[in-house]
Amino acid sequence: MSEHASPVAAPAAESPAGEYTHRQILTILSGLMLGMFLGALDQTIVSTSIRTIADDLNGLSVQAWVTTAYLITATITTPIYGKLGDNYGRKKLFMFAISVFIIGSALCSFATSMYQLAAFRAFQGLGAGGLFTLVLAIIGDIVSPRERARYTGYFMAMFGTSSVLGPLIGGFFAGQDTILGLTGWRWVFLVNVPIGIGALVVVFRTLHIHHTPRHVRVDWWGAIALVVGLVPLLTVAEQGREWGWGSPWSLACYVVGALGVVGFFFAERMMGDAALIPLRLFRIRPAAVTISASVLVGVAMFGGIMLLPLYMQIVHGASPTEAGLLTLPMVAGMMAGSIGSGQIISRTGHIRLFPIVGSALIVAGLTLLSLCGADTSLLWVSLSMLVLGLGLGNCMQPLLLIVQNAVPPTEIGVATSSATFFRQIGGTLGVAIFLSVLFSTVGGNIESAIKADSQTPAWQQAVAEGHGLDPSVVAQVQDDSSFIETLPPVIAHPFKVGFAESMDLVFMLAAGVGVLAFLILLLLPPVELRATSASAAARAESAEPPV
Repeated sequence: MSEHASPVAAPAAESPAGEYTHRQILTILSGLMLGMFLGALDQTIVSTSIRTIADDLNGLSVQAWVTTAYLITATITTPIYGKLGDNYGRKKLFMFAISVFIIGSALCSFATSMYQLAAFRAFQGLGAGGLFTLVLAIIGDIVSPRERARYTGYFMAMFGTSSVLGPLIGGFFAGQDTILGLTGWRWVFLVNVPIGIGALVVVFRTLHIHHTPRHVRVDWWGAIALVVGLVPLLTVAEQGREWGWGSPWSLACYVVGALGVVGFFFAERMMGDAALIPLRLFRIRPAAVTISASVLVGVAMFGGIMLLPLYMQIVHGASPTEAGLLTLPMVAGMMAGSIGSGQIISRTGHIRLFPIVGSALIVAGLTLLSLCGADTSLLWVSLSMLVLGLGLGNCMQPLLLIVQNAVPPTEIGVATSSATFFRQIGGTLGVAIFLSVLFSTVGGNIESAIKADSQTPAWQQAVAEGHGLDPSVVAQVQDDSSFIETLPPVIAHPFKVGFAESMDLVFMLAAGVGVLAFLILLLLPPVELRATSASAAARAESAEPPV
């Protein structure tokens, strides 16, 4: 399937060398950025309103299912989109992904329980798996690795815009009782529908890229083995604290997951070059190092970031809107780190140092966050988030550029999807494990904080004034934390201390994972970025007469 320009909004001819002009690239970028904006906006809207959603559906402690279900399907489909894009072209596949995402969003808006919402988010994730992967692969097609860094600013501006609009829109919706007859938070998902339809129109009109058809088998056995391996392992990561890590259910998940992982390895080995994730990628040192580091960066990034809105809302009493806006220092750090590194990489071609420095800054930022308690100044928290954002900005784009640069031009989709896949694997594990750590320790921490605060004169005076505390609410707080805001400050304080201490533990664990990423990235060899786009290189290669 070849994707040539249609008569509608057709781009100008390419240069003789097969490269796209700056104007053509900007035209294509307009469609790509709107599609990526759809996924980025969804993440920020949901993350800042999940507490309100969970409280309304009486399931704060099982919110990990909503996040994990989405990440599981998005993760599993990522390498499939990458392989199909390499074989058949990316435009129609990108439009398909947007369409599935729109349908999933509409379904989420009518969920009546957290488990139903998790199921609809899983469907939504089937589309989300193609949004980021295909966008990044298309950019790899049309722009050389060295010049690609110049366009980072456009995407980071889009991420920054979604990071500002997401909390505002999500907070507005979550704060409304009803809008047009629907509960306010349901519009958090429903708003994706008109945005998605607009994205489809723009992509159809602007995304005109050349595709050299390839006829390679699709690795369906590998995809099935991937499902069998990932779903049980991610499920036990989330449910292990309730089932018991050595319970029959957990042991069954370990066994089935291990069999799936082994089956996936043999399926990839059997499929060779047609594999979803070709094993020879790991024989290329730059690719092997960056993919390994991507897993750990994903754990630290998703595991740490997803707690920040919860920290702001539960510990500091911020509204969903305020919580999103309070995380802007991290967004500013990501934009500054990514744009700054992109400009330097484009001018010099040197890239090795950036992910190493970035991983060190991630460790520093997470360590600083682990020192934040219930009474920590927001200035300290903001500075910590800024450092974390600078680290993420110096890691994400350079790691992807290195992997894309390390493979043949015809396999840029596989390279992009592999890097994204392993980062999402880390993120999914990070969310599941870190939320399990949070909710398995918060009860004990709250009880200890209550015991300590109950000895203070302020507490005793509050009790004397009739503000006693029912012990049963300590268990209920994991399902509905909103009642903390109704308590007198003295009585609410130990609950905030308990949550802060559990979150500190998670941040410290994430920092430990970041240290491992830093050590692995020290093994990265010098990398020379190509000056030719993948699309031009692939056409030049296909035009060469056989030897």
